[in-house]
Amino acid sequence: MAGEVAGDASPTRRGWGARRLLRLGFLLVALGFGTWAVARQWNDVVAGFARLSPRMLAGSLVAVVAALLGAMLTWRTLLADLGSPLPFRPATRVFFVGQLGKYIPGAVWPVIAQMEMGRDLGVPRSRSAAAFFLMMPIQLATGLLVTLVTLGWDRYGGLLLLVPPLLVLLEPKVINGLIGFGLRRLGREPLERPLTRRGMLTALGWALAGWTCYGLHLYFFIPQAGMLFALGAFALSWCLGILTFVVPAGAGVREAAMVAVLAPVLDSGAAIAVALCSRFVIILGDLICAGLAGIAARRSGV
Repeated sequence: MAGEVAGDASPTRRGWGARRLLRLGFLLVALGFGTWAVARQWNDVVAGFARLSPRMLAGSLVAVVAALLGAMLTWRTLLADLGSPLPFRPATRVFFVGQLGKYIPGAVWPVIAQMEMGRDLGVPRSRSAAAFFLMMPIQLATGLLVTLVTLGWDRYGGLLLLVPPLLVLLEPKVINGLIGFGLRRLGREPLERPLTRRGMLTALGWALAGWTCYGLHLYFFIPQAGMLFALGAFALSWCLGILTFVVPAGAGVREAAMVAVLAPVLDSGAAIAVALCSRFVIILGDLICAGLAGIAARRSGV
C-alpha cells in the first residue's frame, strides 16, 4: 500500500520538478538575451542612463508608489465586496508584503502569502484566493483597453480579439459561477457573498487610476513622447510581461516589449536604459510599499 502511494506521488513530484526546471530555464534564457542586448549596445545604454536625472527617478518613484496603491485598492475593493472588508493598514500589509512573492519563480507565491496573512485577520483562504485571481483579468482588460485607446486601434487592433473574452470574465454572474465551480471541484464551501457589479466597477476604476500612475512613471523618463504614449507603452509591455507568468514578474519580457514599443521615440540604447530604470524603480517601489506597510501595521498592532 505504501509503495503504491509512493509510486503515485512520484510522477507528481517529477512533473513539479520539470515545471520548475522549465521556468528556471526560461528565466535564464530571457536574462541571457537581455544581458547580451545590453552588452552589445553598452555605449548607447550608458549614454541613455546619462540623460536620466535624479529628479526624473524621484518623480517616477513617486508615481510608481501611487500606482501600487491603486493596485492595492483594487484588491481591497474585491475582497470587501466578497465579504471581507479590511482596514487600510492591515490591507496594505497583506497586499504589499504578499506581492513580494512575485519575484520568486512561479505564480503561486503571492497568493499563498496573502492567504496565510489574511487568515490571521479572519479572511477565509478561498476569499483571499478569489480576490487575488480576479486581479489578473481586471488588470489585463484595463491594460489592453488603455493600450488600444492610447497607442491606436490601427497598430494594435489585433488586441481586440482578447477584449471580448476578458469582458465576459469581468461579468459578476460569470465570475461567481467560475469561482463556485472551482470551489466545488476543490471540495471547499462556496463563497458566502457573490461579487457584485458595483464592486467590480469600483475595482475597475482603481485599476484605471493605477494605469494612469504607471504611465506617469514612464513619462518622467520620456517626456518628449507625451503622457498618452507613455501610458500605452507601459500598459502594453506590462500585459505582455504578465502573460509570461513562468518568469518572476515578467523579468526580461516586459523590458524587451518596452524597448520595441519605444522604438518610434528613442534609439535602442536609450530605450534599454529607460526599460531598465523602469524595472529598477518598480522593484524599489515594491520594497518601499512593503516596508512602510509592515512598519505601519506593527505600530498599530495588527
